[in-house]
Amino acid sequence: MAEEFISVRGAREHNLQNVNVDVPRGQLVVITGVSGSGKSSLAFDTIYAEGQRRYVESLSAYARQFLGRMDKPDVDHIDGLSPAISIDQKGVSRNPRSTVGTVTEVYDYLRLLFSRGGRPHCHNCGRPVARQSVQQITDSVMRLDAGARILILAPIITHKKGEHVAVFENTRNEGFVRVRVDGEVKLLEEEIKLAKTRWHDIEVVVDRLVTGPEADIGRLSESIETSLRLSGGTVIISVIDGEDIIYSEKFACVHCDLSIGELEPRNFSFNTPYGACPTCTGLGFRLEVDPDLVVPNQNLSIRTGAIEPWSRAGELLPERLSVMEALSDHYGFSLNIPFRELSEAQQNTVLYGEDNKRIDVLHTTQSGRSYRWRMRNEGVIPHLERRHENTESQNVRDEVGRYMAQRPCASCSGFRLKPESLAVTVLGMNIIEVTQQSVERALQWIEATRSGVWPKESEHAGSATEPLSGREQAIADQILKEIEARLRFLERVGLEYLSLDRTASTLSGGEGQRIRLATQIGSGLMGVLYVCDEPSIGLHPLDDHRLIATLKRLRDVGNTVLVVEHDEAVMRASDHIIDLGPGAGEYGGHIIAQGDAATIEASEASPQAPTCLDARRSRFLRSDGKATNHSLKSGVLPRTI
Repeated sequence: MAEEFISVRGAREHNLQNVNVDVPRGQLVVITGVSGSGKSSLAFDTIYAEGQRRYVESLSAYARQFLGRMDKPDVDHIDGLSPAISIDQKGVSRNPRSTVGTVTEVYDYLRLLFSRGGRPHCHNCGRPVARQSVQQITDSVMRLDAGARILILAPIITHKKGEHVAVFENTRNEGFVRVRVDGEVKLLEEEIKLAKTRWHDIEVVVDRLVTGPEADIGRLSESIETSLRLSGGTVIISVIDGEDIIYSEKFACVHCDLSIGELEPRNFSFNTPYGACPTCTGLGFRLEVDPDLVVPNQNLSIRTGAIEPWSRAGELLPERLSVMEALSDHYGFSLNIPFRELSEAQQNTVLYGEDNKRIDVLHTTQSGRSYRWRMRNEGVIPHLERRHENTESQNVRDEVGRYMAQRPCASCSGFRLKPESLAVTVLGMNIIEVTQQSVERALQWIEATRSGVWPKESEHAGSATEPLSGREQAIADQILKEIEARLRFLERVGLEYLSLDRTASTLSGGEGQRIRLATQIGSGLMGVLYVCDEPSIGLHPLDDHRLIATLKRLRDVGNTVLVVEHDEAVMRASDHIIDLGPGAGEYGGHIIAQGDAATIEASEASPQAPTCLDARRSRFLRSDGKATNHSLKSGVLPRTI
């Protein structure tokens, strides 16, 4: 028979005073008390820590070496533990690539939806992308510059790990002589060994041709057909000493002569090179030196420290003074007038330089020795950016970072993805536009995607959109259900105002906890011990019922929910309350009451004590909040209910 309690005996972690307590399993249990009374020490540092330690100890020695050694908490023994999951305020990711959508897995399903049901468009002209026939591909290749040497390649392995021995053997048996492996052409008669732990790209060399009027069009057409058959619909035309051109039987813009490969979920991921904007690598922003930070006070002259990175104690650094004097002589401006009085051209010359200009610099050392050289006018800002990019010193990078600010990426306008990925739409919106909506509006978008019509009150109601076809709707239906379920979880915990592209590092501790709670509901785990740290932080009291419903839902599917909490509404909704105190620090660490809210209130219903959940503690505290000597020295503490 399963145990009904998590029995803790002799807990002495931090300020816990040899605590003995039985925590009911399968219930919503709140641990409360004044700050510093030992709530987190009992919930996280004792119960959760022991659950994690036992789980790690159950793994193999090989797995434990990667997880590290976990110390046993200061407790005699704990019985009835379940696998434990911590949902605390420190669990929010600080990775700039983590967003609300990625943390809740909504973005993963959106990537799948757009790759399977999205409408591709040409990112150059905006026209819908149509399928290419063999004849269209052949005509496009024939339009290449005459005399260009090309390889006709059939991609059979794209960014996959492994040695791929069988691939080489099958290709050799089919009569092909060459393959291109990770960009290098090799003969199949050679022994080709690949590292099985690395990603590889393998293309079969179907033919080698020279373009021009004398090219054999029939041979080119047959080679393209063979490549399409081998690869499942894609052919690569590799121009020697040039670029690779990808053609597909499925998607191409005949007006711009642009082709895109088969749409896959990774094409919509800003965390992989296949989808991320190459300029900002998927971050959506770039760090750039801000002129306002370089020259924070334009009332100062250059000589008296207007250029802050090159100045110390209100003076231009000696090694920079010689350079600036040479500049002032060459361009005819003064170092002694306020920076704001320089013309715009002179300011730009100082800040951004002129690469095609060389100036003579004369530097005299303190010992009187003189040095003369010619140097390029690099400019202050390019100099700082070069140092930040090339230095291996973290101190230098931090120093230059003081003068840098985040700017939206000019290539993707902060959208993080390549233009080809942003040109794929569902109901007239690309994937980033969908994630820029709040959870509430995203739910409207899902309903509109199913019906093909935006609600009248929506800002997109009048936009020209094309609904999904019957086949696309059948594919998208199950994906939309998964997305909607996760969005509903976020709505239930009071986070309907968050946008899906909101960076996880900008979330408050309470928001991060509620997102993780919503994620755990979606996981559907049973028989788990969830330990939460004040999830009501940042939540308006009027929305407490949403959080409470979430916690109860976790409990109702067969889990034990242990919550460290001060909020009265959460305490009243709980099945069991454990009250720690009576004071903080050395004056705490005792269990002064436990039971359900009604039992505790009933036990305190007397003329000597107010009827509130922490009334028992008030008998043992002075007006300044510290415990009385009698309650501590005599050891007389309230009885456990």
